[in-house]
Amino acid sequence: MDDPQQDLTACEREPIHIPGAIQPHGALAALHPDGLTLVAASANLPAFIGGQTVLGQRPDGVLGEVLGQIEAWHGSDQPFLRVIARDGRHVLTARRSDGLVVVEVEEARAETDSAFAIFAQLNNFVQEIAGQRTMQDALEACARVVRALSGFDRVLVYRFDADWNGRVMAESGNERLPSYLDLRFPAADIPAQARRLYAESRLRVIPDADYRPVPIEPSLNPLTDQPLDLSFAQLRSVSPVHLEYMRNMGTRASMSVSIMVNGALWGLVSCHSAEATHLSPMLRDACDFVVQSLAMRIGAQERAEDAAARERLSVLGTRLLAAMTGASDWVAGIMSDPDALLEQVGATGAAMIAEDRLEVAGDVPDKAAIRAIIAWLETRGVTEVYATDRLPHELPQLDGISRNASGLLVLRISDVASNWLLWFRPEVVETVTWAGNPHKMVREEGRIHPRHSFEAWREQVRGHAIAWSDAERAAAQSLRTAIVGVVLRRAEELAQLSRELQRSNKELEAFSYSVSHDLRAPFRHIVGFAQLLRERESGLESKSQHYLQMISDSALAAGRLVDDLLNFSQLGRASLSKSAVDMNKLVDEVLRSIALSIEGRAIEWRISRLPPTFGDATLIRQVWFNLIDNAVKYTRPCEKAVIVIDGQEDDGVTRYRVQDNGVGFDMTYAAKLFGVFQRLQRAEDFEGTGIGLALVRRILDRHNGSIAAEGEVGKGASFTFALPLPEKKGRALV
Repeated sequence: MDDPQQDLTACEREPIHIPGAIQPHGALAALHPDGLTLVAASANLPAFIGGQTVLGQRPDGVLGEVLGQIEAWHGSDQPFLRVIARDGRHVLTARRSDGLVVVEVEEARAETDSAFAIFAQLNNFVQEIAGQRTMQDALEACARVVRALSGFDRVLVYRFDADWNGRVMAESGNERLPSYLDLRFPAADIPAQARRLYAESRLRVIPDADYRPVPIEPSLNPLTDQPLDLSFAQLRSVSPVHLEYMRNMGTRASMSVSIMVNGALWGLVSCHSAEATHLSPMLRDACDFVVQSLAMRIGAQERAEDAAARERLSVLGTRLLAAMTGASDWVAGIMSDPDALLEQVGATGAAMIAEDRLEVAGDVPDKAAIRAIIAWLETRGVTEVYATDRLPHELPQLDGISRNASGLLVLRISDVASNWLLWFRPEVVETVTWAGNPHKMVREEGRIHPRHSFEAWREQVRGHAIAWSDAERAAAQSLRTAIVGVVLRRAEELAQLSRELQRSNKELEAFSYSVSHDLRAPFRHIVGFAQLLRERESGLESKSQHYLQMISDSALAAGRLVDDLLNFSQLGRASLSKSAVDMNKLVDEVLRSIALSIEGRAIEWRISRLPPTFGDATLIRQVWFNLIDNAVKYTRPCEKAVIVIDGQEDDGVTRYRVQDNGVGFDMTYAAKLFGVFQRLQRAEDFEGTGIGLALVRRILDRHNGSIAAEGEVGKGASFTFALPLPEKKGRALV
């Protein structure tokens, strides 16, 4: 055993399972499994067993009497053996540890170990706990029965939270020690290594905090050459820090029994007395039985509540699934029932992000904060589900989210696209009453001591929300699975539709090409024969000459229309030859090609330096030609035409604009501009086939670009198109 005055600044890492000593209320022997010869023993073993203890030999006395039973037990799969010696005054407990058989010897207490008396109290408890309607009543019953069995001055039922802070949920006492009911104890009071031991060995007892440790000799296990592991030993000596902690609490004796619920450490039943208090192994087992009966009640109730919650949330999930599958847009479908969406996980707000689309329901942070949260989640590498009940502590750089987003539950819908579903919970401000200041350390001569004061100390906790339950997380996971299923099914349907559309488009393109190609010759013949007839019959009256001219003009217009249709159909079949494109050069070429058609007109050209782009230069030249030709055409009625051509590069996208002060158009009909044969002006006023802008949009679509138009009647029009640069993924939006 280490000197109690050692430097305790590293007590968190102290190897408390290998202290090398035991408490003096019992004795310990370590036996070799082959022959049960003694390999190590506590210094007080001879006095306890009433016999000689020689290393390398089988012990005699009380321990020697039960070696046969120990040998039979060791060949079984039972975790431990407990026997009462023939004299009725000693209780021996055997356990396996690091290849050895470790036997603990303690004194029995006949006056309190009456099987009848213990059974009667346990029977009463079983009936009492079965009749409790609430969990709180069951906790209080457990505290009362354990105190009655053990004789301790105070018994606490202590529950751990998610951070391993403990809260006293129930208490039974005789007023010799102060009440700790509803007080909190910080996680540092029971370090992680101690909690592991509580989970592995359910019961710990310290009859007298002022004991003098009894060393084990030799201190090393001969099979492993390591200190003897006493994790499961009831007699194991405890850390001097813990003993000092007990003294500071005003307690001299203690016992703790772990409450294990579904294999996890739920809490402790902690017993204290102002004076030394010794409990025999049988009474400790009886207390353990009471506590594990409580644990089973807690587990059963939690499972029942969880099952009821899952059933209720499943109904809500079915509603949401029906809304999604019944809508053409699954995002709109899931947001169409905001009540079910929020109730699905007990949230007060929700946000759905599908690529660049953001939909919200309930009380949520502003959209900028939501997008900042998404960016933070991306950096954390969240793949499916993420939950926290203290988002402001995890994301302190984002101000103002505590009020409605202290709790966050997230579903990542897609690993490819930025599709997320977020639920929010508001801040729950709580005043926590601690047993003493949990943040205060007492330092003295380089040592850290446990705190001295356990008086109520209040602290306001902010930035926390109600934690998400397992049922709510499971409901979220189930909803994610349903959404992914709907999205995949829609994707398959869209893929099938896309294949059908591609096939139909190819058929339509082939038909358009065939019709356009075959109609060119007849229209040329009509124009030619009309011209021949006009020359051959020079004596025709003026009206007949006019008719022939109308036939020729109509055939020429029809021929131009056929040529445009042929170009439009060929565009879908032609392959693109992409390279760097000098847009200034293309605009210059277009201006030279229309120079003859604008002679004599007053046009003010305002052309800025244009950034380069990447694409098929021939097709992009066609875009410039159609847009500039339209600007020239529709400014014809103006006394002085003004045409602006400019462009800029922004975030990997190049945008270009052609603006004029011509006749303009009504924005009500803007959607028709880019359709085939759609015209917003009379053909008698402005020539054209109505295919030019449709051709422009098709060229830009093939370049993964886009185009938009703005206009006002009598005040001109503006056409802006965007093209992505090579390093920019996705569609370029205006």
